[in-house]
Amino acid sequence: EDAQAKAAALQPGQIMLLENLRFDKGETKNVPDIQLPEDLSAYRKAPALSEIDMTAVSSLDGVTESETATDYVLIDVADYGKILIRLFPNVAPATVANFKKLVSEKHYDGTIFHRVIKDFMIQGGDGEETDSIKGEFTANGFINNLSHLRGVISMARAQSYNSASDQFFIMHKTTNIDGQYAAFGFTVYGQDIVDAIAAVETDTADKPQKDIVINTIRFVNVK
Repeated sequence: EDAQAKAAALQPGQIMLLENLRFDKGETKNVPDIQLPEDLSAYRKAPALSEIDMTAVSSLDGVTESETATDYVLIDVADYGKILIRLFPNVAPATVANFKKLVSEKHYDGTIFHRVIKDFMIQGGDGEETDSIKGEFTANGFINNLSHLRGVISMARAQSYNSASDQFFIMHKTTNIDGQYAAFGFTVYGQDIVDAIAAVETDTADKPQKDIVINTIRFVNVK
């Protein structure tokens, strides 16, 4: 089945929570009290796509783990390699704050990429016992100019605009789902790992036939 057709068929709000999740059945969890910076002046004007720095990193040399939160996270995928993501708090502040909270709690360690659609995206997160957040995208009244380009990371959700929690997806190929999902970062190194994962065999529910395990997601410093 064509990936673009699959993407279109899933709109709006069908990317892509596990079918047995509570809020996939019409129930939405409470929005958490996410702590944002006191000075939100930098977030009041949404940056244009041309103003968002998506410069690639040539290697992981000089990339070191950080004990405190940064705007870079390194996803270590068992048997595949590492994906370096730059987060954009000026694009989607609440989304980034929530993702950072989960990373700091080591929430993603040992989880899997449970849904993979070649030429579209790979999706991770388990949806278990995490609060949902406000959807930071145009259809929900929030200006987010980060397009779903190849390498962009975005939040999955159910039908409710405010149902995203922990599940994220990384774009394998550029797909027109802008305005419906909260894009919040970009793959600056390791898109070849995304490509390799996107090529695996899946079942009829788009779940890889062999588990693709996220060993860890950690904050890093990038020189």
